[in-house]
Amino acid sequence: MIPLRDTIRSRHFPVMNWLLLGANAAVFIFQLSLSEFGEARLVSAFGLVPARLTSGNAFGIVGLFSSMFMHGGWLHFLSNMWILYIFGDNVEDRMGSIPYLVFYILSGLAAGLLQTFITPGSPIPVIGASGAIAGVMGAYILLYPAAKVVTLIPVFIFPWFIQVPAFFFLGFWFVSQLFSGVAAIGTVGGGVAWWAHIGGFLFGLLLVRFFDFRPPPPPEPEPYYVYTLPREDYYSDF
Repeated sequence: MIPLRDTIRSRHFPVMNWLLLGANAAVFIFQLSLSEFGEARLVSAFGLVPARLTSGNAFGIVGLFSSMFMHGGWLHFLSNMWILYIFGDNVEDRMGSIPYLVFYILSGLAAGLLQTFITPGSPIPVIGASGAIAGVMGAYILLYPAAKVVTLIPVFIFPWFIQVPAFFFLGFWFVSQLFSGVAAIGTVGGGVAWWAHIGGFLFGLLLVRFFDFRPPPPPEPEPYYVYTLPREDYYSDF
């Protein structure tokens, strides 16, 4: 399933969401400008390394913040930014720009801390905005329970567009992350930081109400129909 857009319109221009998209893009462009060796050094220095964080190394704390603005390739970057673009504007709409930024950063920190708790001795750097964006997704599912996500489902060579309830779409995503995370416990090596996704999403679910400062949008008005009688029904010919 490929999400295309949601059905909720923002009432305010999402300034902070665009700034976050821009910050992630700027860091990614900088990564692309480096040599392979240079990028490896950058990721090693500023990625989240659980073993470094649990040992009290100062760079471990720095990596907890900086890692959420780095990505491991075009697919990683584009998929994250697309999800943030779809859901972030609506969450900012309810929180306000500054609270939304605080919420986003705290979601990323919660994601990194849970990943570190699950893999405390891992020397492998973890990078990506996925944990922070997962917090946005967790917030969205509670703030907009009636929303729908316009989704593309490729059926062989034919595109199929359907509206999926956001609760189902995001809930299915979370369950898939949970199963993958449980299956990955005890494995050694790189890959997807499933528990970072889980940590961010749970943070969003549990603490979104502390950041929900604006009232929800009014419900859509019921459609108003005017029925016009045929000409011969409202007068008679003599």
